[in-house]
This record gives sequence, structure tokens and C-alpha cells, in this order.
Amino acid sequence: MTTEIRIKRVHDPAEPEDGTRVLVDRVWPRGVRKADAAIDLWEKEVAPSTELRKWFGHDPERWQGFRERYRAELADAAAALHRILDRAGDGPLTLVFAARDREHNNAVVLREVLRERLAPGGSASPTCYASEFPEYNGLDRS
Repeated sequence: MTTEIRIKRVHDPAEPEDGTRVLVDRVWPRGVRKADAAIDLWEKEVAPSTELRKWFGHDPERWQGFRERYRAELADAAAALHRILDRAGDGPLTLVFAARDREHNNAVVLREVLRERLAPGGSASPTCYASEFPEYNGLDRS
């Protein structure tokens, strides 16, 4: 399966080629009307915990630590990841985020994790969910 996964700020205009737009923040972005955001799915469960978000504070110096801790948190969000991966089968997928920094935010890490899940054979990383998504990685539960 080769699903295109994009990331985009919620303030960027929605485009038809975005496909399914998934908001991946825990709280609704300030100053954005729900009608204007063109969000198809809001997956709060895949957002970093409040504690992790506050610790990170979008400080690039803490980026590597944030990535590791967030990936560990995603290990407990299998159902939400599954819902997103289900939508990925419908065509392009755009992870929508509110942070100003386009390179250091949760959507960047989440896209990495989703791409690993969609890759043939899955991933051998500590946050491997391959057994939970047999339809995406060729595993058979029977």
C-alpha cells in the first residue's frame, strides 16, 4: 500500500489533494472555526500528553527527547492509529496540526510512525504495532 501522508498547518488552506484531513492536536486550535478547518476526523488520542507537550514547549533543543517520548506514548494509542490507518486506505491523508514550527511538531513524528506501519513488513522499532494491524502489514491473525 502506498498512501501519501502529508502534514499541514491548520491555518493553511484546505485543498482537494489533501484527501482525508485528520486533526492530531488534543485541543481545538485557537482562532479557527470548525467550518473553516475542513477536518474529516479529529483524533485527540494520538496527540502528545499535556505533560509532554508542556515539557517540549516546541524547543528544538528538546526535539529528540520529544520524539522518543511521544513515540512511546503512541504505543498506547493503537485504536486511534488504527482509525487513521483505516482512513489512509481511502487515498491521500493529511495530518493537520496547529504548531507554528513545521519541522518540530507531533504531526512530523506521527507521520513517521504511520509510514512505518504502512511499510511492507512493518517496523521493528520499540513502538511496533504490526500484530495489531494485520491488514496493513500482511500478517494473518488466523
